[in-house]
Amino acid sequence: MVLTGTGRVIQIIPMDEFQNIRTLLELRVKANGPKTFLISEADAREWSYDEFNSVVNQAANLLISNGIGKGDVVSLLLANSAEYVIAYFACFKIGAIAGPINSLLKLPEIVWTICNSESKLVLAGSELAKTAGLIERSDNAAKLPPILLFDNVANVASDQNDNLVAAELVPDDEAMIIYTSGTTGKPKGCLLTHGNLIANARQITEWLGFDQTDRLLTVMPLFHMNAVTVTTLTALYCGGSTVISPKFSASRFWDIVEKYKVTSFGSVATMLSMLLSKSRESGVESPESDPSLSTLDSRLSTLRFAMCGSAPVPAGVLKNFEDTFGCLVIEGYGLSESTCRSTFNPPNISRRPGSCGLPIGNEIKVFDKNDNEVADGELGEIVLRGPNIFKEYFKNPEATAQAFANGWFHTGDIGTRDADGFFYIADRKSDMIIRGGENIYPREVDDLLYTHPAVAAAAVIGVPDELYGEAVAAFIVLKDGETATGAEIIDFCRQSLADYKCPGAVHFVADIPKGPTGKLLKRELAKMHGSKFSEQVKNDG
Repeated sequence: MVLTGTGRVIQIIPMDEFQNIRTLLELRVKANGPKTFLISEADAREWSYDEFNSVVNQAANLLISNGIGKGDVVSLLLANSAEYVIAYFACFKIGAIAGPINSLLKLPEIVWTICNSESKLVLAGSELAKTAGLIERSDNAAKLPPILLFDNVANVASDQNDNLVAAELVPDDEAMIIYTSGTTGKPKGCLLTHGNLIANARQITEWLGFDQTDRLLTVMPLFHMNAVTVTTLTALYCGGSTVISPKFSASRFWDIVEKYKVTSFGSVATMLSMLLSKSRESGVESPESDPSLSTLDSRLSTLRFAMCGSAPVPAGVLKNFEDTFGCLVIEGYGLSESTCRSTFNPPNISRRPGSCGLPIGNEIKVFDKNDNEVADGELGEIVLRGPNIFKEYFKNPEATAQAFANGWFHTGDIGTRDADGFFYIADRKSDMIIRGGENIYPREVDDLLYTHPAVAAAAVIGVPDELYGEAVAAFIVLKDGETATGAEIIDFCRQSLADYKCPGAVHFVADIPKGPTGKLLKRELAKMHGSKFSEQVKNDG
């Protein structure tokens, strides 16, 4: 029995009974066989635990029939769907490594990710068939693995047996490779193990007090760890159920919550802002002003809280959301390298808005530049250690060794801890921009801008944005005698980068501040031009 931060007492099976995700699923099937586990909101399909296990076995046998075995990477190029979840678990069952592909990336980025991961097969959904076709016709087609259309699992795996020969799996076997950018802008393949995924699902379940009565809603993209861990694996771990929605829709959101009796959902600050904006359009100022938004006796009666991460929630947004919808916002912190969450606020009145919360089962410290722990209240780098921390970067021993200096994973995030143990993220050691929950590393955009024939110098920074949290702004020095417009620069970026990575505005300047070594001082640029250019980005965007 475990007493959680909510005061709920729940029963948790000791982690050592779960050697791998296959074991976790099969034990949950034994305990909850006929109970609904997975719901596809888009088309109302449902799978009980028994049915889910059966269709996962069929999909796993489909992978085997296509030559996939333990240790092989399977790239997942799918839109949010039940098939995405089934594909993940099919990989987990046979010891293959699931490689989610960010579908917002452009073709060169997708091809690079598939090649770098040494993928043996791509599962693609019909929504991304055009992209899959472009991949097959790309210049690197000869180096790419085959692409298998994985649309309606009832059709593509219908000829497969649902009996599966169990793979020998231990907690340290890799389960996922998810690409996360570093301060150099070069993506790195983060290898997560079965033990990592189970540990984080257990930590989240215990901290937030989830149990078999919970139904979690996935509106975050399943190519991010938030959706995989917080609302999918956690739902399995606690014996509850999960609802998969194709994408977030502010106009339909509360209908989905009501229809499926959702108890919690994963989100980013932008989603909360959009829901507030929609409520203002409808003239809703509080739950009492519109019976359709009442909190305890109508549409939101089952909803316990919203889980929010990726970037801090502005204080005004958090307060307005809670006042309007009567739904607590529980902020947390984590990275792909920590599987997902490392901290959460308590899901009750003890939480501290503005803080990313308390450790939920891993160790967290704040170090100075010499890896000495700093005093409470002092700024330093957030470092992590625990069972949810990733294994290594794929075929990148140098980056792995650097990240795990002195046995702790160095996050690159700057923060503090207060006297009560609550952590606060103050800044990022890198210049990473978080736009609507998507991580953008300026170096990647900078490098592309320097390939433009008219550009002599370029610097990309994040500037405040009311809706997305941050927007991308590019500052450019043109070569002598060259001309270019902001629209031309943005179009140039869109040819090679995902739209969310591209500048929302371009500003031509005579010079960019530099340090003694010639390094562009982006923070000085932000200080000099912040308020002025924030307005321009907002107006241009």
